[in-house]
This record gives sequence, C-alpha cells and structure tokens, in this order.
Amino acid sequence: MQKIIIVGTTGAGKSTLARQLTQKLNITQIELDALFWNENWQPTPDYEFRARVTRAMANASAEWVMDGNYSRVRDITWQQADTIIWLNYSLYIIYWRIITRTLKRVVTRKKLWGKNRETFRNAFLSKDSIIWWAHSTYHQRKELYNRLIASGDYPHINFMVFKHPRETESWLNSFPNAQ
Repeated sequence: MQKIIIVGTTGAGKSTLARQLTQKLNITQIELDALFWNENWQPTPDYEFRARVTRAMANASAEWVMDGNYSRVRDITWQQADTIIWLNYSLYIIYWRIITRTLKRVVTRKKLWGKNRETFRNAFLSKDSIIWWAHSTYHQRKELYNRLIASGDYPHINFMVFKHPRETESWLNSFPNAQ
C-alpha cells in the first residue's frame, strides 16, 4: 500500500480515515474536496481540477492517501493507485454521521475548503443540502463501486471493502503508529 484512495458515500468518513492513515503511515494526504472547492462553494472547472490533482500527486511523496469520489479524475487517480478502500457503510450509519458532522460544523462555524462554511439553511433547507446529496447518491455509489470492482478493469488495484466502522477501526489499529 503506497498509493491509497478512499471512496464512499458523502459522510462515510473518507477524510477522517485519510487523516488517520496519514498519521499511522507517515504519508501525504491529498484531499480532493480541497482541490475542487473554491471560495463561496464555487467548483473548480474540470480542466483546472484535473491539473490540480495531477500536480498534487506529482508533488506528493512516493506514498500518499487520497480521499474523494470525483469521477472526473478517476482516470488519473485510479491509474496510479495500488489500493482502493471503499467505506461501504449502511445508510443508517451515513445519515447519523452526516447529520452529526454537519450540525457540528454549523455550530462551530468550521472553515472548510476555500474558506467555506456550512450553514443550517444550506445544510438542511436547501436543494444543495449535503444531507440530500448523501441520500440521493447513496445507491448510485453502491452500484458504481460494485460494478467497478467486478469489471476487472483495474487488476493493479487491491480493493478493500469495509461495511462497518468497526471493521475499518480494527484494520486501522493493526498498523503501528508512525515514529
């Protein structure tokens, strides 16, 4: 495991696991959301996003962990990856995580990518709600990753699928802490 990508539904814990792996393995983290989102929640155009991702991988050490589901760069990222970790958790776990995380971010006014902040209105009352996004993409992502794994198009990748956070935690705890 030298080039790891973590995928899963919004709210599954991709970035959290990436940070934990970064610390355990002492490798570089590449957070796709940070490369994609600009100030005022403006998305980066595809050509620039692809360039940012390419630069981030080139500037990283020989080992990195990346988190995110961006299909627009999958041809770049999955080509270099040797391990894909899919956080394939139940919708109940996703709802719990996304709602509690979002409430915490709203209350603390935590700055996210591009100096953005989640607001109660955008998170819970908007057509662009992150909670609605998680709900509406959950089954699509499940089908997509099952299809990609079964396709045989990525023989160079070791796929790891965790169906519950306890499995992920147990696997993560099998690594010694970085020195």
